[in-house]
Amino acid sequence: MNNAAENNTQKNNNGISQKDDRCCKLSVVVSVYNEEKALREFYKETNKILEQIKKSGWEHELIFVNDGSADNSLSILEEIAHEDHDVKLISFSRNFGHEAAMIAGIDYAKGDGIVCMDADLQHPPACIPEIIAKFEDGYEVISMIRTKNADAGIIKRITSGAFYKVLNLMSPVKFENNSSDFFALAKNVADVLRNDYREKIRYLRGYVQSVGFRKTTLEFEAQKREAGESKYSIRKLLHFSINALCSFSDLPLKLGMYSGVFVAICGFILMIVTIINKIVNGAPAGYSTIIVALCFMFAVTLMVIGIIGEYIAVLFAEIKDRPIYIVRDVYEKEKTTRKDDGC
Repeated sequence: MNNAAENNTQKNNNGISQKDDRCCKLSVVVSVYNEEKALREFYKETNKILEQIKKSGWEHELIFVNDGSADNSLSILEEIAHEDHDVKLISFSRNFGHEAAMIAGIDYAKGDGIVCMDADLQHPPACIPEIIAKFEDGYEVISMIRTKNADAGIIKRITSGAFYKVLNLMSPVKFENNSSDFFALAKNVADVLRNDYREKIRYLRGYVQSVGFRKTTLEFEAQKREAGESKYSIRKLLHFSINALCSFSDLPLKLGMYSGVFVAICGFILMIVTIINKIVNGAPAGYSTIIVALCFMFAVTLMVIGIIGEYIAVLFAEIKDRPIYIVRDVYEKEKTTRKDDGC
């Protein structure tokens, strides 16, 4: 490459190509599931920020992933995509879940930097310029840390804090407390997720924090939802937490061994107590002692079997090797392509 070409094109440490005019491209990936009441306001707020960053030399694409919405979300997204050539719409054949939608957006993103966020405006679009500044500083992974959640009650705050404490205690990888599905990746990090992190049971924000590279954090306050309700029920949150533990820790599997040692010690103590009671009182301990001991041992056994079952379920999902998602349509202005493939 000649000197003129070298002067015209440079690269940051994060692999983001930059010319003298600092022209780069940002992909904003938005997961959408039944968000018809919030979509237009989200697009208005986000597009206003994205138009502003063009002044600093960043082009953009806004990628909406419709995760099988049952309301009018798809029609609204098609309308937005028809009017704005910077908008791309990926529509699933059915609901595959929030994590699958984000992975699909990352797979289809063409930007030098990628921002993943939700469509309910709890992830503020106003943070995007700060994220770009971190990209320009050479950071490759930017985790957004929630300092406040206006919609979260005291129970959700307690359970969320407890989840990260338990996960950090059990996993060799240490995670940022109150991290969220609002994060940003440089292109080279996104390539790693596209090529290597293709598990069917996923904890995407965990992957983002565990891949390494040059990382930093930004703080934000989650505002009240623009409209609608959270799509995560207690049951879904519990399932999500179990998947996260199975993805990053094998310690629960070892509980069987630890429980066996503990039960053996308890059994030995009970045997000593029974022998002493036999010598002193002439009779072994009564019926209640036997029942308590049996119930305790059965409870431990069933708990261990249940933990093993969760890991077997993960293995079963991986062995089946079904697609993470199936795309029905990809819609861009002036053209619609039919897709019947999965990834």
